[in-house]
Amino acid sequence: MPDFRWQRILFVALATVTLLLVTCSGPSRHQITLRLVDEFQEEMVKGAPTEVRQTEPLALWDFAREAAAENPPNLGWKAGDGVSGLSLREGRLKGKARTDFPIIYVKRTRRLDEDDLLHSVEISMRASEGTDLRISGEGPEDPNFDEIIAAARGFPWPDTTPILAGEGFQTYTITLSRSAPASQVHHILVSPTDAPGADFEIESVRLVTRKEHLSRIPSGVNWQGLSEIYRETLVSRSPESIEVPLQLPERPWLDLGIGTPEDGPVTFSVQVMDGSTTRLLLLRTLTTPHRWESVSLDLSEYAGRKIALSLSLSAAEDGRLGFWGSPAIRSRGRQSAQMSTGSETPQGVILILADTLRSDHLNFHGYGRETAPFLTELASKGACFKNHIVQATWTKVSVPSIMTSLYPTSHRVIDFTDRLPATATTLAEVFREAGYATVSYSSVTFSGKFTNLHQGYEELHESGSTSQEKPSKTAREYVDRLAEWLEMHREVPFFAFLHVFDPHDPYEPHRPYNSIWADLTRKEEHEEQLEEVRKVIQDPLLKRFGMPSRDDLIQAGLDPREYIDYDIGWYDGSIRALDTEVARLVERLEELGLADKTLLVFTSDHGEEFHDHGKMFHGQSVYAELSRVPLVFRLPGRISEGVTVEETVQSIDIMPTVLELSGLRAPAGMLGQSLVPLMTSRQSGSSNGEAAGWSSRPAITEKNLTSDAVAGPPPRDIEATAIIYEGWKLIVSTRKDSDDLPQFELFRQSDDPLDQENLADQHPEVVERLEGMLEEWREVALAGQLPEGDSTIGMSQEELQRLKSLGYIQ
Repeated sequence: MPDFRWQRILFVALATVTLLLVTCSGPSRHQITLRLVDEFQEEMVKGAPTEVRQTEPLALWDFAREAAAENPPNLGWKAGDGVSGLSLREGRLKGKARTDFPIIYVKRTRRLDEDDLLHSVEISMRASEGTDLRISGEGPEDPNFDEIIAAARGFPWPDTTPILAGEGFQTYTITLSRSAPASQVHHILVSPTDAPGADFEIESVRLVTRKEHLSRIPSGVNWQGLSEIYRETLVSRSPESIEVPLQLPERPWLDLGIGTPEDGPVTFSVQVMDGSTTRLLLLRTLTTPHRWESVSLDLSEYAGRKIALSLSLSAAEDGRLGFWGSPAIRSRGRQSAQMSTGSETPQGVILILADTLRSDHLNFHGYGRETAPFLTELASKGACFKNHIVQATWTKVSVPSIMTSLYPTSHRVIDFTDRLPATATTLAEVFREAGYATVSYSSVTFSGKFTNLHQGYEELHESGSTSQEKPSKTAREYVDRLAEWLEMHREVPFFAFLHVFDPHDPYEPHRPYNSIWADLTRKEEHEEQLEEVRKVIQDPLLKRFGMPSRDDLIQAGLDPREYIDYDIGWYDGSIRALDTEVARLVERLEELGLADKTLLVFTSDHGEEFHDHGKMFHGQSVYAELSRVPLVFRLPGRISEGVTVEETVQSIDIMPTVLELSGLRAPAGMLGQSLVPLMTSRQSGSSNGEAAGWSSRPAITEKNLTSDAVAGPPPRDIEATAIIYEGWKLIVSTRKDSDDLPQFELFRQSDDPLDQENLADQHPEVVERLEGMLEEWREVALAGQLPEGDSTIGMSQEELQRLKSLGYIQ
């Protein structure tokens, strides 16, 4: 491989490091959009309540205070597996960890508010050794704790925080990744350390409800959710008003959502103060809590003028909370200040990510079943990339690569609880900065705020907001929601991330798709077979998900081919259901007059294995069934119909491509490159070879080591990296403390698209060449690495406060 190509990549990577020294200074104020959360200053709050009603603490175990009271030993806390010597001594709950996953637990006895949510857990404690404290809760009212602890060991605990091991006591606050209804929190499990042999002492444990948390927060900018739909929010309390001075753009309108987390009527009013004149634009009383109501207010008569907007709350009781969600002044029909004015520049972008969709199960990639008739048509009307490779094979790690144009090694999201550093620049942030309306529909915890992937979105629909009986089938409901959102934003630039879960397990789709390729008369038999094979699945995570290997099925006395074919029938049916929903979305774009003005991107984050290499599920390897996924771009007037690209490309190339097609400046530090030159060369009739502006380079897929305790996809002790270049694919693997797997696997892509025949021994010169290129890549990825954790180097206090209030920094 010519050196200049790697020099180019290294230059971009070094730009990443440079960028991190100049951290974000907050969004500029384009005339196209004025966001009130960006304009907010503390002095804008008027008429604050004299006293805010405090919510009574939900539950408190204060071992020092209650040790001498008439309570049972340990105040109800018991030792699970992995803990010895648990007892209440000297006003502290003391014990010793026997394993790396010690668990203590307590059953809640106090009745909880049916309408409240558990927000966080505060623990004052010390541990002599260890790195992490973890908590878990929610479950049956009368639990069998042996079963609960066994299940807990086999499933990730997303709620964790680092600890400072030693002699000193610290108070740790763990904000829950999912806002569980308080009434469902029947027990609490705590793993106070992850170090075998460590001693621990706990002074107190306290549960904090959402209402208690909200009673503490000040008025101003925050990241707030109602029924798991989150928005950039201005929080206020009755009888406060927030007065924001503004210079209005042309054709202005106020776009916002209003809502309250509390019972009882709350009245929202919006007034325009124009010199000595005040005009009421909105007076609306809400009586239903935990629900956003969308509001659109015309401000065109004040276009180009300096005014002040007053957002006021009133209620029978002072201190009632009101949320002003994503309040923004938008300009109808205006383009971004950074956007080119050419007619081929799209008004909007919709990035559709179909989770767990391998490309070889789509008929436009040669599959025998007609799983995707509409997507086939869509691909024929734009550019279809036949060899698109993801950078990781599970959602947690893959989606950050798509959204930042960085390899996993560079963006640092590797394990279950990792968060994208706030210093990363996401695709959504670039669009937000350019004045676009931004919205995200997330179908799994991984692609939402748990991973910090809400950065740049004005509005985020978490997976917990859906009403689906089948939690893995979200396309229908999310397309409905996106259609409504598009209608409201049809006259402004927009960016929407539509993450749908339909191909993901559980595979059974909605009717009628569940019977297209699966015989429903055999459904009960198949489900009985699943329960039978669960008994022999060893890994707890795979047991929970019901993912038997070929060997597991043989051990259970079942026919692996027959079993897997039934799941494939449902998987293919789910793709067909997804295809219908994408067609419905495009139909809606046509009704709104947006079809020719919208860049559509369709892709996936990873595939799914159906015993191609003896296993099921994803994340376990970097073989092609998991790493090769579809990629289609459609933009009438800019991308010609019928463009097919055979060149190997990567998911990190999506972000620079979208930005170039949108006429937006790309941030420094991206490691991908725009695919526009490849589309252009194919449009002009060019065949294989270098396209002007495109540099062929290896495609990389990473499978990193993950923590046993956190439970990333198994096997957690294997690290594997795949490199694809000039028709060859090399996989380099290592296992902790073992040599029982091949270090090198080499495949010829044209003859062996599913990586079945290892040719490493036959072509040692190819192995050596690709291994050397892989080492060069690793240096580049490490050079472009983001700062570890929530780095705040170089940020002003104002910038820190804004990032923290929006949840980018914890």
